[in-house]
Amino acid sequence: MSAPQTQSARPEAVEEKDVHVSRSMFRAYDIRGVLGKTLNADVARLIGRAIGSEMASRGLSTIAVGRDGRLSGPSLSAALIEGLRASGAHVTDIGAAPTPVLYFATHHLELGSGVMVTGSHNPPDYNGFKIVLGGETLAEDAIQKLYTRIVEKDFTSGAGMLEKRDLSQDYIERIAGDVRLHRPLKIVIDCGNGIPGAIAPQLFERIGADVVPLFCEVDGNFPNHHPDPSDLHNLEDLILTVKQIKADLGIAFDGDGDRLGVVTPAGEVIFPDRTLMLFAQDVLSRNPGATIIYDVKCTGKLAPVIEAAGGTPLMWRTGHSLIKGKMRETGSALAGEMSGHFFFKERWYGFDDGLYAGARLLEILSGDAQQRMPQEVFESLPNSVSTPELKIELAEGEHYKFIERFQKEAKFEGAHINTIDGVRADWPDGWGLVRASNTTPVLVLRFDAENMEALKRVQNVFRAQLLTINPKLKLPF
Repeated sequence: MSAPQTQSARPEAVEEKDVHVSRSMFRAYDIRGVLGKTLNADVARLIGRAIGSEMASRGLSTIAVGRDGRLSGPSLSAALIEGLRASGAHVTDIGAAPTPVLYFATHHLELGSGVMVTGSHNPPDYNGFKIVLGGETLAEDAIQKLYTRIVEKDFTSGAGMLEKRDLSQDYIERIAGDVRLHRPLKIVIDCGNGIPGAIAPQLFERIGADVVPLFCEVDGNFPNHHPDPSDLHNLEDLILTVKQIKADLGIAFDGDGDRLGVVTPAGEVIFPDRTLMLFAQDVLSRNPGATIIYDVKCTGKLAPVIEAAGGTPLMWRTGHSLIKGKMRETGSALAGEMSGHFFFKERWYGFDDGLYAGARLLEILSGDAQQRMPQEVFESLPNSVSTPELKIELAEGEHYKFIERFQKEAKFEGAHINTIDGVRADWPDGWGLVRASNTTPVLVLRFDAENMEALKRVQNVFRAQLLTINPKLKLPF
């Protein structure tokens, strides 16, 4: 580990340029843009100025910065750090690392704040920023406030110091000190050429797994498939390899490592809401009565599993920052999202971490009290007939307007309606959801029911209501 290096900061260089910063980049959970269109080094520098100035207003002075494996990462990260230091923030640069390692750095080094330069699971020409200040993951109004600072040039000035540290080994050792397999399991790890590939094979070997790596070479072009395990097409190579080598499990990570995908030995994809059932049962065995949070896209089978295990289920809005905020508010021990984000507060720090979640899953499967094989454990979970996430693309901003009308005008006879995030209609034998994505201009839909007949009925009701609002919608079901 290198010692802190003090370098001169240059706040005046920023104000000399008149840089256009697009409001569209400032989203509900993070900031993201397209290289050469809305995002470049000058924009990243200004974002650094805004974050550093917001830190100063909150009495914060230290922050960690990391970046994923995208080709634009080094230049954007360097510019962001310049901006942070020009506003007086002292920066610890952890270099290229998965997002959970950046979150870990904020706790392990007691910095409290961090910025991850990541495009997550978006195409190669995207990049963005996930921001934690004083332990709070910025969302919604707090992110808009950064945009306002940039527009109004409301910046503090200073000369922050820079320290470079590699925390990969600290992260691996922290997990290995907590999670151990009860018996060796053979696993295939598909990193889709994202940054998790830099540490995932070593981490899982360290906790006692027999690892077969797949696409673990970090390559920001993503030459094999997109690093997004929520899209079933991206799991085809993993499914094939798991079946070919007769592995006990297949796991996949997204581009920055905060999401987990799971494939059984039979090649079945386990949706994250069912994986959360296993995690909930495990956590509740040691923490009876704990609150378990899940997002509006999760199966109706989940809440009864949580209750049967002695827990308190709580449905909340989709989005990693919104879920983390609700966890802090409620003291929740565990949370999960249908997209594959899992948040362990028990034995961990409460941030979303696909790598740690994968380790906890292996611990559960290797230590099953009835000594069942992983396939049997998954088969024991309640199942339903469900769709993956379905998407309808609309023009920028139109998806929000659509949901506003849908909430007012749609009619769902005999259903329990939840509008915390879009519209979710629950009947005794199934449910449907339509919500506006906060990351791209799309409507997100999901349907889940006891059987195919009930699923079709729920879809028909939603189809009629959707087309009543907009007859031109191209429905994906």
